[in-house]
Formats: sequence, structure tokens, C-alpha cells
Amino acid sequence: MNVTSSGLTKAAGVAAAVAGSIFIAVQVNHPAEAAFDTETTEWVVRCTAKALMAVLALAGITGMYLRQHRQAGPLGLVGYAVFALGYLTLLSVEVIAAAVLPTLLDSDPVYVMDVVSAAAGGTPDGDIGGMQVVLNIAGAGYILGGLLFGIALFRTGILPRWASALLAVSTVSTAALAFLPGAFNRPFAVPEGIALIGLGVALWRNPVDVHARTAEPAAAVLSPSVR
Repeated sequence: MNVTSSGLTKAAGVAAAVAGSIFIAVQVNHPAEAAFDTETTEWVVRCTAKALMAVLALAGITGMYLRQHRQAGPLGLVGYAVFALGYLTLLSVEVIAAAVLPTLLDSDPVYVMDVVSAAAGGTPDGDIGGMQVVLNIAGAGYILGGLLFGIALFRTGILPRWASALLAVSTVSTAALAFLPGAFNRPFAVPEGIALIGLGVALWRNPVDVHARTAEPAAAVLSPSVR
């Protein structure tokens, strides 16, 4: 089995599309955070799905960046790095939510619910220590990175501009959740899921840099040949 750059790029496109689908699916019938028992199977399943989404999204945006890194320039690099940091931190949050918080519910339920509240954008009643720093990094990386990366994708125009713009707008709009009722949490996640699906499908359909391919024969003609 030969591993090619176009094959890896197509795989990244599939990963992004699946990540967007999972991101939308986990919002369906999602219970209110205050009434969500972290000991339930549903909690573990949803958090595990979100962790998988973060891994796939990270693979997807990596493929998007590598597909157009020449055209994206410094803005694309910074946007990708910050966005990737946001997803990596989000992955750690979801792993903690699925594997650690359920084990603490009996011994320290107040701390667990404070973490759940902070993760949902609320203000915890007590001190949650380093988890607050982790949540802040995840939020900042997601919002700022999504904005910069979306703008970089929009400027290159290689992938659909509507999906690039939707990615930038949808990630930034999540900052408004701190001032909106909790009922807005789930609907606000849908646009980014759609953006990831659109970008992923486009990346899968257009995995190769045509200009790079056409430049190779020209370079070969200009170089001296050995006879």
C-alpha cells in the first residue's frame, strides 16, 4: 500500500467532515449541564465522542493547512497553530470529563459540578484550580484560532469561501455564549459543524496543488539533461 500526499490530504478531508458530523450529532437532545449526571453512560459516551471529534478536527485542519501553506502565509501558520492548540486542549478537557470527573463525583461532587459549570461557560462557585486555566486556553485557542484560520482559508480561496467564512464567524460567535442563556449552547455549535463538513468535502475532492504539479515539468525542461 502506497502512502501519497494526495491520499493523506483526502484522509484529512474525511476526518474534518466526520468531525463536523460528530460535532452536530452530540448536540442532539443534549441535557442541560446542571441536570447532567457525570456518572451516567450518556455522559461518558458524549464526552468520548467529543474527544474523538477533537482528534479528527485536528487531523482535518492539519490537512487544510498543509494543502495551502504556501498561499496561507504567516497568518495561516499562526491561525493553524492557535486553532490546533485549542483543539488539543479541548481533547484533554474531554478526556478528563470522561475518565476523571465520574470518579470524583462521590468524593467531591461540588468540585465536579463547578468544573461542569465552568466548561459550559458559567462561573463556578468555588476554586477549580488548574482546570480553569485549561478551560481558558481551550476557549481562547478555539475562538481566536478559528477566526485567524478561517480568515486565512478565505484569503487563499482554495477551499470554499462560504465554509471558511462560516468557520471564522461560528467560532468567534461562541464568545457570546457567556452573555446568552444556556439554551443557545447547542444551536451555536451547529454552524461550525457545517463549516467543517464543507471544508472537509472540498479538501477530499481537491487534494492536490495543481500549480505545484504543473511547475514540475517546467523545472525539468529548464534543467540540463544528461545524455
